Amino acid sequence: MISGVYGAPPQDLAALGADVVQFSPLVPGAASLEALSPGSLAAMTILASPGTIERRYVTALALRALAPGAPLTVLALKDKGGARIAREFKAFGCDVGETARSHFRICETLRPEAFDREGREFIATAIEAGAPRLVPEMGLWTQPGIFSFDRLDPGSALLLDHLPAFSGRGADLGCGIGVLSLAVLRAPKVTALALVDIDRRAVEAARQNVSDARATVHWADVRTAELGLTGLDFVVMNPPFHDAGIEDRGLGQGFIRQAATMLRPGGFLWLTANRHLPYEEILKPMFKLVTNRAEDGGYKIFEARK
Repeated sequence: MISGVYGAPPQDLAALGADVVQFSPLVPGAASLEALSPGSLAAMTILASPGTIERRYVTALALRALAPGAPLTVLALKDKGGARIAREFKAFGCDVGETARSHFRICETLRPEAFDREGREFIATAIEAGAPRLVPEMGLWTQPGIFSFDRLDPGSALLLDHLPAFSGRGADLGCGIGVLSLAVLRAPKVTALALVDIDRRAVEAARQNVSDARATVHWADVRTAELGLTGLDFVVMNPPFHDAGIEDRGLGQGFIRQAATMLRPGGFLWLTANRHLPYEEILKPMFKLVTNRAEDGGYKIFEARK
């Protein structure tokens, strides 16, 4: 049997063997926790999400996959869900040992030989709550844990209001569930569109939501992947600026650098960003013309010509 890890827990807080298998949907190429057979996992360590639905979903999947008596460790920063882990373990029907180190709460348990009725119900409810779903109001497939999973975020909404009708080959970087891509593909002169996202859950949802034959979907880290996307006519994006709940302006800057390498001379980048993010500093050296097309509700829209 294999041992697993979900995410990247600090090495000084979680001892991991050299042969552990990665299961996080945010690590391109990682294995799928959902695909594991019951009782097939020898041990599991989880760096938990701050989102309650996602955290319980992953914990429930791990408990379902673990062999009876196998160890499970779940940890998170105290103010990012860590304070709730012990209570959730008890609701699953598990005895729990809890320690606190470096602002983290670390909870450990052994998978029970058998779950009582309440534990089985809590596992089933957690898995159902965190599973992919169709949101009728959006008409799109999505899943808890994806950015803005059940509503259109204001930055994307503003960008949608100002996008031109594109033509030629393009890319949607950080495509999410495909909201921007669907709008782009309404233009008949678009010949190809690459959708790229680091989140496997978003990629799977996008493949269901965007059925246009001109679209290809890639599970990859925009900043580092070798996608072979060059000479593009346009790029659209709503780049992330948080990593594990902490603001990281380097994420969006990395997206902008990649867009610049993908575009042909004269190609266009359209992006939305929070107003406080200083993306002008990186856009201007890389693009011939940078135009602020709109500002509203704390967001701004840039058009940048290569």
